[in-house]
Amino acid sequence: MAEPTPPTRRWVREGVPDATPRPRLATALARGFANRCPNCGRAPVFDGYLRVVAHCAHCNAPLGELRADDAPPYITLLLVGHIVVALLLVVERGFSPSTAVETAIFVPLTAVLILGLLRPIKGATVGAMLALGFLHASDA
Repeated sequence: MAEPTPPTRRWVREGVPDATPRPRLATALARGFANRCPNCGRAPVFDGYLRVVAHCAHCNAPLGELRADDAPPYITLLLVGHIVVALLLVVERGFSPSTAVETAIFVPLTAVLILGLLRPIKGATVGAMLALGFLHASDA
């Protein structure tokens, strides 16, 4: 006997169900983190470094209506802060380098980690917002 398929989760736009089913949260997070459309996983989610495309080029998902403005920097700083502070404590305890050496190591490391993680985290945030149905009401 075939297993019953779970009900299709769809996003709603202006009170009318869309024909495109919403992805599951884990799928949308992974696709967004990979900088792909969280809905189909085929087209890029960004037009530039952090500008989200208005609509997916493949599935026409309304990605531009998802406003992930402040959450990605906060999440990025939270993660990078924990990584850098932990490494700084380990280096300080193990080697006791001078302040100049620590600065020469950890300031560039922090910048590289922030710039490297900000885009994937913003993509994952857009994916989470799409999966959870957080479409921005532009007419309201």
